[in-house]
This record gives sequence, C-alpha cells and structure tokens, in this order.
Amino acid sequence: MERVTLRIPKQQIAEVERMVDTGEFPNRSEAIRSAVREMVNEQDAESGEGQRPWAKV
Repeated sequence: MERVTLRIPKQQIAEVERMVDTGEFPNRSEAIRSAVREMVNEQDAESGEGQRPWAKV
C-alpha cells in the first residue's frame, strides 16, 4: 500500500470519526479506503472499466 496525504474539511473528518466511533469502520484509513473503492466501482459501472473522466493523468 502507498501513503497518500490529503486535506479534508473538518466537518467531513468529524463525520468519518463518528463512523469510526460507532464501529462502522475500524479506523479513518479504512473508512477513506472504502469511500475510494465505492467511487471507483461506481465509475466503472457507469462508464465502463478504464474510462474515468474525473481521473486525468
């Protein structure tokens, strides 16, 4: 796994912390990984594998 550093508004971090505190996720990293997986899966389903208009390299 690679480390990624990002900036997230305090409100969103507070919501992630709430999900960790209620046991929905074991930690913040897993919550964020889950969100990224969901976004990638959703894009794959909508536009076909490999065609992600939001991911410009």
